[in-house]
Parts: sequence; structure tokens; C-alpha cells
Amino acid sequence: MNKELIKLGIAPINWTNDDLPELGGELTFEQCISEMALAGYTGCEVGTKFPRDTDVLREYLEIRGLQVCNQWFSFELTTKSLEENIKNFHAHLDFLEAMGTNIVGGGEVGNSCQGQMDVSVFDGKGMLNTAEEWKNYCSKMNEMGKIAHDRGFKLAFHHHMGTVIQTIEETDRLLDNTDDKYVFLNYDCGHFTFSGEDPVAALKKYVSRTAHVHLKDVRPAVLQQVRDENWSFLKAVKSGIFTVPGDDNGCVDFAGLFKILDEHPYQGWIVVEAEQDPAKANPFKYALKARNFIREHTGV
Repeated sequence: MNKELIKLGIAPINWTNDDLPELGGELTFEQCISEMALAGYTGCEVGTKFPRDTDVLREYLEIRGLQVCNQWFSFELTTKSLEENIKNFHAHLDFLEAMGTNIVGGGEVGNSCQGQMDVSVFDGKGMLNTAEEWKNYCSKMNEMGKIAHDRGFKLAFHHHMGTVIQTIEETDRLLDNTDDKYVFLNYDCGHFTFSGEDPVAALKKYVSRTAHVHLKDVRPAVLQQVRDENWSFLKAVKSGIFTVPGDDNGCVDFAGLFKILDEHPYQGWIVVEAEQDPAKANPFKYALKARNFIREHTGV
């Protein structure tokens, strides 16, 4: 894989989980970013423990050789007005612009069950039920993407468990009904695997529309239990549904993914993002495991 085209980052959710504050609540921002750098990453996404003062944050990151590569934005187009979403989006872009990145990620949380501990991730997922709802949603997302584009960003939409865009069918519908200049994909092999899709087939289908990549693995034994017992997304996370590339307990075909990214060729950030309980999975050890695995199999 071409080192000149690929940059490697990691997400702070490997250390502390914004949706489950009890996971890694004792770990500091400084420990998180220091261990990111020590494990060999050059970029990071942004968590709630990160300083919001961009001058302060930039100083913390620069001395560790890190830069911000993306930050999740919570779209609420199903439950709030377009005007309110746009206002919040501009503020979000202001922060990312000051931090020197041109990628803005995020997914629809307005009617999502992803943050609800007692709602099944399959039975309670957000839905767009009618053709009119789909038309309205895609039109609004297209407008958000144009705002990002006009400010020099790529909007990389994150398909996510428990949300209106979870499956390949739903991802198709979103991408087919939005402008390819304005709306891109934040591809995540873990979420496609969790949703029952083939992540390699999905990447092959979407690689030309992919602006940002999240790499995580899935533990199939936990996934089966999630399905059998109809767990919520958060319960699945706490129980270890996700792990990093390089964990022998995972099931994702990373060789197949790396081949597609190499042959396309993909240009941009690849981010390790595998939320786990840090009391069970030491974040630094797992970050290092993933870094070594990616280096061994891609040369990056």
C-alpha cells in the first residue's frame, strides 16, 4: 500500500467512551494522546475529554506528532429542523477548520437506538419508513454535504448500528439519492459485519465514494449472543463485540480490505476505532497490536 497516500490514525473511543462514560472514565486526555503517539499513530479523532480551545489542543497534539483527522457530528435531521442542524454543523466545521482537517464524519442520531441501553439494536433501530421520508432525508443530507463542500470539507457519512443507515441496502439508498460531490462515506468494516453484511463486498462497492475509513474487528461469539438475546448496541459494546485488527478472536477479512484499498487506490485516513472496556482490553496494548498488524500487512 502506498505510504504517500495513506495516513494512520486512531480514535479516543479506544480509551474512553463518550456514550458509556464508565468505560475509561478514569483515563486522562493526556494519557490517551500520549499512548496514541507512543503506539505509532500520527492522527486522531476527537473525544469529549479533548480541550475545545483549539490553540490549547493543537499544542498538546503537535508535541506528540499528532493531528486531528476527523470528528463525529451528530446529525439530527429526523427530529430537529434543518436550520438547527445547519447552525450546529457550522460551529462543528469552525472547530475542525481551526484544527486543520478537511474531513467531517458523523451519522444520524435523531431517531437512533444506538445510545439506549435497553433497546434492541436490531428491533429498535431508526427507520425511514416511506419514500417521502427517504426523499426528505436525502435532500437534507445533500444540503449538509454542500455546506461542507463549499467550506472545503468532505462530509463522510457513517453508517452505524441502530440508525437509519445501517445495512448495504440503506447505504445504497442514501448514496444513490445524494450528490457524489457532496456526500461521501465513512466506511466501517465493523458496523457492516455487525449488521450482517459482507464488509469486503461493501468496500468494493463503495471504495470510490469512501472519504474516511474506520477499521475494527468483530468477535463472532459475542455477535451471536447479541443476535440470540436481542441486546442493545451499548450492551454489545460493553460485552466486547468489537476489537482491533490483529486480534485472533476477530472475523473480518482484513487482507481482502487492504487489497481493495491498495488497488483502488484509496487516499486518506485509515483510523483504528474499536470501542472496548479498557479494564478488560488495555488501550495501549490493543493500539500497538493494531499498529503492528497494519504495518505487517500493508507496509504503512
